[in-house]
Amino acid sequence: MKVALVYDRVNKWGGAERVLLALHEIWPDAPLYTAVYDPARAPWANVFDVRPSFLQHFPFAKSHHELYPWLTQMAFEFFSFDGYDVVISVTSAEAKSIITKPNTLHVCYCLTPTRYLWSGYEIYQETARGFIKTIHKWMTPRLRTWDLVASSRPDYYIAISNRVKDRIEKYYKRTVVKVIYPPVNTQGRALGKGNYFLVVSRLVGYKRIDAIIRAFGALKLPLVIIGQGHAEGELRAMAGENVRFVTRHLTDEELATYYGDCRALVTLADEDFGISTAEALSAGKPVIGFWRSGTAEIVQDNVTGCLIKEQTPEALMQAVQKLKAFDPKVIAQSVRRFDTYLFKQTMKREIERLASL
Repeated sequence: MKVALVYDRVNKWGGAERVLLALHEIWPDAPLYTAVYDPARAPWANVFDVRPSFLQHFPFAKSHHELYPWLTQMAFEFFSFDGYDVVISVTSAEAKSIITKPNTLHVCYCLTPTRYLWSGYEIYQETARGFIKTIHKWMTPRLRTWDLVASSRPDYYIAISNRVKDRIEKYYKRTVVKVIYPPVNTQGRALGKGNYFLVVSRLVGYKRIDAIIRAFGALKLPLVIIGQGHAEGELRAMAGENVRFVTRHLTDEELATYYGDCRALVTLADEDFGISTAEALSAGKPVIGFWRSGTAEIVQDNVTGCLIKEQTPEALMQAVQKLKAFDPKVIAQSVRRFDTYLFKQTMKREIERLASL
């Protein structure tokens, strides 16, 4: 079975990139098609045969794809997948736009329906600035129309969580054949009883890190924030001396040390899934998270952490102040179901099943 992989853009590191590496282990010969490729910002991708689109040569496209909203979908439509039996698009945006012939199966492993057009439209408008905000508001009706057309192109959808499954059915009116949780490194271990709280996240608006900083500023408790993103400058400006940023790329071992030595992980985002949540739990550390989120599919309230009802500093402060002691063994055991080996086994079996229909 000849397989190709498609991803929105290869210029960062996060949970979706871990998915791609796991898929590479299943199908090591599968090339990776993408809109743009930045080797300096995505060294993880050097194991792939990466095939970028014509956007690769446009000014600033590698780092500011939002400048070309009307071209990105077209870039994926230009790819040819003749000769492939199966194409797997891993996407939260335009990669599902590819066009395949009837003898090529297109399976979309959906990270979420395009967030800035649908579930995250309001928060994107709140946090976007200047020219980008104006373009986004003006283009959204057209982009939604294009996104709905693109959403009809995959033959089958697999969702990364039930939260995402609900969004696919709500916005795209498509059936999800299966939910397969993304792969997680479940080999974490508790290293100590650090006094700091931890955030591991992209530094973007919908993650609500601003509310976390405000809460911990009021509590005057130490907070470590690991991640990169365009909101970094704004977040640094509002942070006090109790907050430390770690914005360089960390190895898995370095990240595991932060998980293992923290007091708890904190997330206020409406997460699609929440790989950092599962990784923290694997180290036996509790998680404080938002209940209307993929986080609620990972964290058992009052057993492996606590779920709060509002994405506000006040709600978070109350949760932190009431945080109790949890059993690290129970916490770590709860995430074995997300192990990378199980992901690869389940994904391979499901793709082969769909290909045989």
